[in-house]
Amino acid sequence: MKAELRPGERLDDLQINDYYIIQNPEKFCFGMDAVLLSSFAHCTPGSKVVDFGTGTGIIPILLTAKTKAAHIDALEIQAESADMARRSVQYNGLTDKINIINGDIKEASSLLGKASCDYVITNPPYMNNNHGLKNPELPKAIARHEILCTLDDVIREASQVLKPGGHFLMVHRPFRLIEIISCLTKYKLEPKRMRFVHPFADKEPNMVLIDAVRGGNSMVKIEAPLVIYASPGVYTKEVLDIYNT
Repeated sequence: MKAELRPGERLDDLQINDYYIIQNPEKFCFGMDAVLLSSFAHCTPGSKVVDFGTGTGIIPILLTAKTKAAHIDALEIQAESADMARRSVQYNGLTDKINIINGDIKEASSLLGKASCDYVITNPPYMNNNHGLKNPELPKAIARHEILCTLDDVIREASQVLKPGGHFLMVHRPFRLIEIISCLTKYKLEPKRMRFVHPFADKEPNMVLIDAVRGGNSMVKIEAPLVIYASPGVYTKEVLDIYNT
């Protein structure tokens, strides 16, 4: 099957299950955070998953390759990104497993139904209006800054669409961790697993992976740190294993 590409788009090999993804490097391309999050999410067989802010669909495609989740609804507010994601799903023959929805995270519970899924997974915008310079190109700015939704919006809607005992999985920046935990507990999502991601073994973490449970007890496990590079430009064995499985 030939990929339907628009001007500026390319077809990238994900090197897993012979899956590919359509991206436009002038707009936004997925990063390592999405790959690490898809590996961190241990979705049980037969589960129903929702991806908030799917972009071009990287997380649902990787989850389909790595887990036996029954169905994934992927929500994306930017019409152009949602269109790329939909075409990637079609190209990979995954329309029976992945449903791309062009919609707003702030309306997720209305679009998807309350207590309707087992997992919510998200790689949300990291920066609010107080953090850094916004990218002048709107698609990238929306992906990186809280322009169209806030952290509170994401967590509130996740708590609404999750079944009791359901899991909320997110990658974010450690400098917002206090705010994140406060917001999670506000909406009855209890952090159960956390893992810090370090660029090098001797550097402070620049990402944190979080698994919270709706209505869970107050006890969190801090997993061993994940180190990205063994030396400049050389991935650690664990990161290579994540990319290859």
